[in-house]
Amino acid sequence: MSHWQPSRESDIPLHRQIEQYIKEKILHGEWAVGTKIPSQRTLADMFQVNRSTVTAAIDELASQGLLEGRRGGGTKVVNSTWSVLASAPPLDWSTYVRSGIHHPNSSIIQDINKNEVRADIIRLGTGELSPELLPAETMRRMFQQINPPALSLGYEQPKGNINLREAVAEHLKTKHINVSPSAILIVSGALQALQLISIGLLKRDSVILTEKPSYLHSLHVFQSAGMRLRGVPMDEEGMQPGLISAYRKQYGGQLLYTIPSFHNPTGIVMSERRREEVVNLSKKEQLPVIEDNAYGDLWLEEQPPLPLKSMDQEGNVLYLGTFSKTVSPGLRIGWLVGPEPVIERLADIKMQTDYGSSGLSQWAAAQWLSQGYYDEHLAWVRVELKKRRDAALQFLQQYAGDIAEWRIPAGGFYIWVTFHKQLPVRQLFLELLKQHVLVNPGSVYDGEDRRSIRLSYSYASLQDLKTGIKAAAETAHRLMTQA
Repeated sequence: MSHWQPSRESDIPLHRQIEQYIKEKILHGEWAVGTKIPSQRTLADMFQVNRSTVTAAIDELASQGLLEGRRGGGTKVVNSTWSVLASAPPLDWSTYVRSGIHHPNSSIIQDINKNEVRADIIRLGTGELSPELLPAETMRRMFQQINPPALSLGYEQPKGNINLREAVAEHLKTKHINVSPSAILIVSGALQALQLISIGLLKRDSVILTEKPSYLHSLHVFQSAGMRLRGVPMDEEGMQPGLISAYRKQYGGQLLYTIPSFHNPTGIVMSERRREEVVNLSKKEQLPVIEDNAYGDLWLEEQPPLPLKSMDQEGNVLYLGTFSKTVSPGLRIGWLVGPEPVIERLADIKMQTDYGSSGLSQWAAAQWLSQGYYDEHLAWVRVELKKRRDAALQFLQQYAGDIAEWRIPAGGFYIWVTFHKQLPVRQLFLELLKQHVLVNPGSVYDGEDRRSIRLSYSYASLQDLKTGIKAAAETAHRLMTQA
């Protein structure tokens, strides 16, 4: 849906404006035959009108033969002008949509994605830096200093811009990861790396072991490739390696995915001892590991232990890094480190799918790493994130201290809040949405979770953190009392 709104200053009645808007969506093919349109309540909320106004528009379109309502099935598009005159039945795009091999997002994730763009929403679940914390001015100055001969506007090498891969290799040395540029693949964010791995290295019916809960459950990148996820329980030190062998025997397991530093969604930091156990287990059982280090540089008091990759002498660990959480999600730049045969394979697939990440973004990322911008920016961001984290913790204690518990995150973006009692998380999500507060229910990361929410302190302002946390606490308290 667009941001269109009916005009209250127009001489045309509101229901007629809405009728015309929907009719144009149908006649232009945006809402094809078979499309289930949003509910009347949803449309009323979006257009900020009474439900009766939407009902009048829907009834008129139904009388024209464009829409049809069915009990329990919602209202669907059944005709358009050209299909009324057609001699053959109209093309049913909804059948194609349902037949696509990639799984749709869960309804909650779809609702989150749709509502995050609203200007009136307090975003307590957003996993990105606030616009105030993005380095827009530094970027502007950097682009003004572009040396034209150094900038390529054509396609880059399959593995990515060599200057950027060299800069990434130097950056990784600070983490005790020694790797040559030939073992680095530049990707359009860490998510693309996971997609490439899912179709380039694994076969259908593979089992991916990961933390429980895990960010990976909020995606369908592996599931859509015919693979299954199995969650391994965590404790205060991270994933429990002692359970991995048992889970492999019971469920199988071709690969292990982990976020050891400032885990998403719990914020837990895997201990150094535990990291050594995971690396040794990987070696012993020949179990490949994907280490997602998206948040590793966002420590607030002290650095986390060295990455798993720094302890990997056999090439068992595929390491993911990204600028999306630290510099700019809009650059769409990340990197994957692994054995050269793996990188060659995935680079070939990447060239088949998008012919390489943006050359302009790769140039900017190379400059950012090689000219010292990155370290300077991180030093400032850590200070600002700590202020927001401390404020969020203060508001949580003030409003939810008697109904929930949480760990103090040492970095990253997230506070995993677990209520003392179960509550209807879907209802909590929807009721907060009515109050213009957006949270991420724990069920997004663990389908069995009915007690937790993931709060992000990286995006909302201090005042919005207070307002949103207060609303979340009061609503959760009411729902738990009712239950």
